[in-house]
Formats: sequence, structure tokens, C-alpha cells
Amino acid sequence: MTEEEKNINADLTERKEVEGTPDPAESGSGGAEPAEKEPAEKEPAEKEPAEKEPAEKEPAEKEPAEKEPAEKEPAEKEPAEKEPAEKEPERKPDAFFGAKGRERSGSEEIIERVVRIGRVSKVVKGGKNFSFNAIVVAGNGQGSVGIGFGKSNEVVGAITKGTADAKKNLRKIRLKENTIPHEVTGEFKAARVLLKPAGPGTGVIAGGTVRALCDAVGIKNILTKSLGSRNPVNVVKATMVGFLKLRSKRRG
Repeated sequence: MTEEEKNINADLTERKEVEGTPDPAESGSGGAEPAEKEPAEKEPAEKEPAEKEPAEKEPAEKEPAEKEPAEKEPAEKEPAEKEPAEKEPERKPDAFFGAKGRERSGSEEIIERVVRIGRVSKVVKGGKNFSFNAIVVAGNGQGSVGIGFGKSNEVVGAITKGTADAKKNLRKIRLKENTIPHEVTGEFKAARVLLKPAGPGTGVIAGGTVRALCDAVGIKNILTKSLGSRNPVNVVKATMVGFLKLRSKRRG
């Protein structure tokens, strides 16, 4: 070998040593190209992040305080003390019945009948003012009957006042079983009413005004006839006069 070739081989050897590649003469491959060594791929060390498990704070389970419902003891109902029934004040004896007077028991049922409702109009500067009046008959159906008259600006008020007036003026009528003891005629001003006894099963043969009195007093069989004025106020009062003339026994 010449010196030039030796120098070239020396340079190549140094380069290979520096590069870390083997000498082709040493490898025995002759003029073959040295195998290229792939650089070792350094796998990056995968640093797994430390999974910090969050400290699971278990919520303190607060047991709800069970409030026991206050047991309400049932209030013992004290029996209502019954107030003694107030006694009705004694009534003064009527002049018609003398010293005997009349007594009403609280168990009696009062029968009420409205005979007539009238309307009265009064003309004033601003228009008309209306008022009402009512004739009411009340009785217990057992021989007692009364007539009442009421006035008010309303129909209900007039009937209420008439009923109260009728209850204050109850009169005892003498009857014979379910009819009257004898024939009688009652008169009041221009009104005249004829009343006759009737047998069982006849019923009340009468107009509306006289019928109201008969129902309230408790008469079941009677014959009647109005002979004079048809004014309800006068007819009712004439019938009342006829009832008051009745006697259970004839005198003489």
C-alpha cells in the first residue's frame, strides 16, 4: 500500500471511531456499505401522573332528630250544664174571662194564617214611599184564637208584627167537639157573618177570611156565609165577634 492509501484508511478509521461505526475491513464485508444503525429511540418515560384520589369526605349523616309528636290529650269535654228553663211570667187575668185568665203551655203549636197584605203608597217630593200592612190570625188549634195587625216598610216586618200582636190577643172560644155548639151571627160595622154547626165529614165551608179563623181555632166542620161587607178587616172582626158569642149551655 502506498502512503496515501494508508493515510486515507487512517482517516476513515478515526471517523468511524468517532461516529461509532465499525470499519468495513474489520467487518469482512469488503466494499459493502456499513449497516446504518438506527438511533435508539428513547421512549420517553411516561410519567404517570400520580392520581391523587380525592379524599372522599363522607358527609356526616346527620340523623334527623325524630320529633315525637306531642300527644295531645283529648280535652275532656265537661258536660254542658243545662240551665234551668226560665219560667214564663204569670199573665194577668183578662177582663173577658174574669179571675180565671188564660195559661199557655210552651208545648203548644201556634197556627199562623195571613189573611191580607196591603200596600200603601205616599207621594213625596222625590217620588213615592211604600209601606205594607198585614192582618194575621194565630191560634193553637184547640179553641184559642187571636187577630193581629202589623205595619212596616217591608212585607216580612209587617207579618212579624202582626203575628206578635195576634199571639198577645188570644181568646178562648167555646167549641163542641169539632164544630160550634149553636148557630150565631157576628156583626162588625157593615160586615155580617152567619155561622152554623155541621155534622162530621162536612168540612169547613167558608171563604178565605173566615176559613183562616176556623183553621186557627181548630174547627173541622162548619157552615158559614158572609152577608154584608167583603172588607177582610171587617169580615175577620165580625167572625171573631160571632165566635165570642158562643155558649156551651143556654141560659134561662
